[in-house]
Amino acid sequence: MDSAKQFLTVFGKSLFVLLETLVFTVIPKPRKSVAGEIVLITGAGSGLGRLLALKFARLKAVLVLWDVNKEGNEETCRMVRDEGGTRAYAYTCDCSQKEEVYRVADQVKKEVGDVTILINNAGIVTGKKFLNCPDELMEKSFDVNFKAHLWTYKAFLPAMIANNHGHLVCISSSAGLLGVNGLADYCASKFAAFGFAESIFMELSAQKITGIKTTIVCPFFIKTGMFEGCTTDCPSLLPILEPEYVVRKIVDAILQEKTYLYIPRFIYFMVFLKSILPNKIGLLLVEYMGIFSVMNGFVGKKKN
Repeated sequence: MDSAKQFLTVFGKSLFVLLETLVFTVIPKPRKSVAGEIVLITGAGSGLGRLLALKFARLKAVLVLWDVNKEGNEETCRMVRDEGGTRAYAYTCDCSQKEEVYRVADQVKKEVGDVTILINNAGIVTGKKFLNCPDELMEKSFDVNFKAHLWTYKAFLPAMIANNHGHLVCISSSAGLLGVNGLADYCASKFAAFGFAESIFMELSAQKITGIKTTIVCPFFIKTGMFEGCTTDCPSLLPILEPEYVVRKIVDAILQEKTYLYIPRFIYFMVFLKSILPNKIGLLLVEYMGIFSVMNGFVGKKKN
């Protein structure tokens, strides 16, 4: 009897969630306010991180900007302050170094307060075939793209739990969902970041901690310079993405408290196909769409 009751309860709740989802596909879900929230963005000195900082500045959030590039980070900070007097703080931090993350995190807590929205955006790419990639570069990929998430969560999650309030944002990648030729170390680090963020989401859900939200972002290549030279044979389905568009989608997902965001939407379909198609058919489609060759022209971001 108890089993039947439990099943009916789960079934009823599932129907409600499905109905709610259908309603919000027609009527836009209300956006939450982030005014006054303390938003920490790693990799804020350029690219996506800088644009995210500017977007949150317009929403009247308090910005904490981390980057290993001091000059670029301070330039972002000046741009944020010019947006209308928003409070912004720039900290030089190498997120690949655990001790440095903890040290700067303690400084932030003392000087600014408890971070309420954590955006792990910092990332690097080697763009080399596995056997051609030096060990130290592969280790660096994991240190920046994945391990930094461990240290920032350890630093800022306890206060979120104590206050039952916060938002964890993981900028993973479509390469964290599907393996890509020429991106073995990058894919591995982004798969790890995705799995970690999803596990923390599950851990918090299991503990009935409802005030902390999670958003995991998996975009295709973005025109920030990081994947300079990469191409796509199917721009209608897998376009090289404009940074401003991606930032708009990310911020909107955060404000609507979406758990997953794949950009473009075709990525959802690709993940579905991967799970149901025979491997040989999947390989045929990958070859047909030119995905095997997306990294052939890779040159990466030019150093200043």
